[in-house]
Amino acid sequence: MHKPHLHMSLHFESLRLAATPVLFAIACLSSFVEPQPMQAQQGLPSRSPASDTITWHMVSDWGVEGRPWSDVNRFYDRLPGRAESIVRSQVWSLSRHSAGMSCRFVTDAPEVQIRYTLLLPDLALPHMPATGVSGTDMYTLSATGEWRWIATLLPRETRVFGSLIRGMESGKRTYMLHLPLYNGIDSLEIGVTMGAFFEPVPPRTEKPIVFYGTSIMQGGCASRPGMAIPAIIGRRMDIPVVNLGFSGNGRMEPEIAHLLAELDPAVYVIDCLPNLTVQQTAERTEPFVRILREARPSTPILLVEDRVSPNAFALPDKMREHRDRHAALRTTFEKLQTAGMKELYYLEGEKLLGEDGEATVDGSHPTDLGMLRYATSYERALRTILR
Repeated sequence: MHKPHLHMSLHFESLRLAATPVLFAIACLSSFVEPQPMQAQQGLPSRSPASDTITWHMVSDWGVEGRPWSDVNRFYDRLPGRAESIVRSQVWSLSRHSAGMSCRFVTDAPEVQIRYTLLLPDLALPHMPATGVSGTDMYTLSATGEWRWIATLLPRETRVFGSLIRGMESGKRTYMLHLPLYNGIDSLEIGVTMGAFFEPVPPRTEKPIVFYGTSIMQGGCASRPGMAIPAIIGRRMDIPVVNLGFSGNGRMEPEIAHLLAELDPAVYVIDCLPNLTVQQTAERTEPFVRILREARPSTPILLVEDRVSPNAFALPDKMREHRDRHAALRTTFEKLQTAGMKELYYLEGEKLLGEDGEATVDGSHPTDLGMLRYATSYERALRTILR
């Protein structure tokens, strides 16, 4: 594959995922952990089933990755408290969701439990399961240095308690827990077998990749939090990530640009076209990018076209809208390049979802297969940018 120069557009094709098909069936629910009933009382219970044999650790004591601001109203908010008076109410409400946040820890416990309280009563969406909307998703670091999925908790009420994994073989393991994508968390604790070794792993201090975008970026409609695009990228590239996807509200607004400009990331990824009209794309892209560039003169910025809906081939108006948005974004990209802006990159959207039309829930939001294909295209671009 031709390697683009730093000043050139990035043009990558999504990896065609072959081999074994991904199967989704009701029987798969047996792989998820059924939470045990919570006691009917306010907040987290002081005693849970088997509490005499479990030691609890409050995650807020050592922190989470994916929380870019510390001056927040609630620990698991994605925007600072002052943003409530700056951004639109819809954006503020979505910023209370814990999308993209994760915590890590090391333990040799044969059993790992979890208990947490959710912010919102709606545990699922019509097109997205409770495991992705409100669930927690745990991975462990394998002997070969790869993150491997190990457990997912299926919530059934806002106060959640359950054993994530039990019967683990002896020895210390590093775990990473991904938090809910479309719900917020008020309190979160990790429980391990009493007497077991437990060591919190504090958030890394290296520069993260900051993703700003739409519902697709936030994680709709991943079956579990670890299958959102930023989470996949974070594990594959071993780098911190920040998920600032706002469902239906990734609109390249100057208020958001100024907030993003406060951060110091390794890369800004801007993927907003699914929430913009052609005219808005033409009008908003340049001011948004210039705000970021003024604050961060040398930080790479990756502009991403929107995915092409899998049924657009049969719908001329929809295909025309996709291509007109793409053209508006590329025109701005080329204008900024001609004006001398460096470290500006471009990722085409034609094949982000693959070419077989099988990677969405509703013609827009990716399934887990779609998330993997998106992440593969992103990974190729980001590795080139960060080489």
